[in-house]
Amino acid sequence: MDDDDGPPAKKARVPKVAKVKNKMPAEVQITAEQLLHEASHQKIEKVAPPPRQKISDPAELAAFKMKKRKEFEDNIRKNRAVMSNWLKYARWEDSQQELQRARSVYERAIDVDHRNIPLWLKYAEMEMRNKQINHARNVWDRAVTILPRANQFWYKYTYMEEMLGNVPSARQIFERWMQWEPEEQAWLSYIKMELRYKELDRARAIYERFVQVHPEVKNWVRYSRFEEQNGYLGNARNVFERATEFYGVELIDEKLYVEFAKYEERCREYERARTIYKYAMEHIPKNQAQELFKSYTQFEKKYGDRAGIEDVIINKRKFQYEEEVKANPTNYDAWFDYVRLIESDGNQEVIREVYERAISNIPPSQEKRFWRRYIYLWVYYALYEELVARDMERTGQVYRACLEVIPHKKFTFAKVWMMYAKFEVRQKDIAAARKALGTAIGKCPKSKIFKGYIELELQLREFDRCRKLYEKFLEFSPSDCHVWVKYAELESILGDGERARAIFELAIKQPIMDMPEVLWKAYIDFEVEQEEYENTRLLYERLLERTQHVKVWLSFARFEASLKAASEDSVARTRGTYSRGNQALKTAAASSEERVMLLEAWRNFEKEQGDGASLEQVRSKLPRRIKKRRKVYREDGSDGGWEEYWDYIFPDDEAAAPNLKLLQMARLWKQKHQQGNTDDDDDDSDESEEEGEKEEENDKGAEDGVDKDNHGDEDDGKGGGVRRGDDDGRESD
Repeated sequence: MDDDDGPPAKKARVPKVAKVKNKMPAEVQITAEQLLHEASHQKIEKVAPPPRQKISDPAELAAFKMKKRKEFEDNIRKNRAVMSNWLKYARWEDSQQELQRARSVYERAIDVDHRNIPLWLKYAEMEMRNKQINHARNVWDRAVTILPRANQFWYKYTYMEEMLGNVPSARQIFERWMQWEPEEQAWLSYIKMELRYKELDRARAIYERFVQVHPEVKNWVRYSRFEEQNGYLGNARNVFERATEFYGVELIDEKLYVEFAKYEERCREYERARTIYKYAMEHIPKNQAQELFKSYTQFEKKYGDRAGIEDVIINKRKFQYEEEVKANPTNYDAWFDYVRLIESDGNQEVIREVYERAISNIPPSQEKRFWRRYIYLWVYYALYEELVARDMERTGQVYRACLEVIPHKKFTFAKVWMMYAKFEVRQKDIAAARKALGTAIGKCPKSKIFKGYIELELQLREFDRCRKLYEKFLEFSPSDCHVWVKYAELESILGDGERARAIFELAIKQPIMDMPEVLWKAYIDFEVEQEEYENTRLLYERLLERTQHVKVWLSFARFEASLKAASEDSVARTRGTYSRGNQALKTAAASSEERVMLLEAWRNFEKEQGDGASLEQVRSKLPRRIKKRRKVYREDGSDGGWEEYWDYIFPDDEAAAPNLKLLQMARLWKQKHQQGNTDDDDDDSDESEEEGEKEEENDKGAEDGVDKDNHGDEDDGKGGGVRRGDDDGRESD
């Protein structure tokens, strides 16, 4: 191609296509339907309203009607079952005053769906609106014939006839309706219509049929109120009586009796009302009589006396307790409250009946903890029979029946045995009381039974029987020191000291004793009362052979000090006892607190009975109180730091301390000598061991370090007070 042919042709530019970088769907999706809805809602496009068409001549009107009818017919042809199309068509024809055409449309619609209630209503309303009464009657009559259970047709039909003043026709329509036995409101509407025209006899007849078709309580009450409002009080009472006969006892209802009683109350027949309330409460189940109790209570508060009000309250509480014991027969607390309430009423037969019902609920498990509350029902029953009813024969029967119920092979109740025995004693039948207690000891011996039996015989001054009982008691429980003491006290009271001493000797020789210190104290007190001081000293010596307790030494010393009037050397004996006690406690490695207790008692004695030299000698034996530290460990074994505590150092211990220090230094020297013979390569380990020894020496020195707090005469502090130190072992002072 030559250059002269012109410039070369330019290439057409292709528009760039936008590249979509993120092809993920958006979180909020917008549909076409939503766009159209928003456009319509916001009225973005303004649509002009259709132009108004003005009809100026009959030809245009006929064309317009033809067009509208064609549209309605087309809609009906598309869907004949849609009643709204028929109704719109008929309404339009009605608006055009074309009644015949409208009737034709309604009839055609009825042929399609004759069970459509709105269709019949619109048809009849159109006829009534256009004052076509006969046509409307025809429509209503056809409607109630085809659909007799549609109450709207009957209401509209009767209302139309009543508005027209055609009451006989309305009554006739109601009678046709009542043959179908409609709902309650239909009967009430019929009655109201008759009352509007003062037809009381007709209304009464309708009520008679009404309560037979719908025999609910509220309808009987309506009937009675109708008679009452019209002044026929006898008829109203007769209605209530017929209602009670109709329901009988099986279908009795509290609402009927409440209304009946309120009616009598309005008639000021208060006794009649009270009788009705009481009859209803006797025959209606308690759980269905809440409203009845409430109404009766209000009635008694208004018209009753104090006794009547209390009777109502008691009956209400009885009902509550009956419900509780019915729900749980073994709820003995509820039985107690119930019995207490019944006892306040004072009817013996009812009280005994409730007691019998209560004791018949035996606990299901033979464990004593389940029987503890139950057994008191028997106790209260027996006490009631004895103290209130004064029936002693029945009281004995209650006690014996109770003892037969208790499973004595597993457990028993000493209280019941003792109460029965005391009851027999009150009846002056000692033999029966002894027989009961003997049976108790034979079946299920208990300490309380033995003690009660012994106390009974003591009151009767039968000491030989007491001795036999004590012997049986000791065979049953030889380790009970109190029995030995009481037995010995009995012999001492009777003046037989040798027998009492023999009993004490047998007691202290027993291998097992629950509280031996009580026994030894009683034996020593007995010898002191007998002024057998040598025997008392021997007893102390025998006791010290068994135990070196500080309280024994203190008691021994106080005994010796109390004999100063009887013996001149009591001070020396007391001082010797304190000295022996101090030495014995030191030898037995007793606690520092016990030794301090003994030395302080000795010091106080020397202040009162001794001289300055003896007092100074005792003071020289008193320890010094020092503060020490010790390691504390938590429950999980971790280190809990250090704590400070007080300890005592006696002069004797301080004298032995240098020897202990020398032994400790020798042990450390031996350890160092053994470490020196090891290999030279273990220098690092040697250094660590030397550091450990230094730490051990430091800890030991920390324990030996003291807060010098001299234990003088005014220092009465005891050891054991502790104070937390720092975690690193340093003293906080």
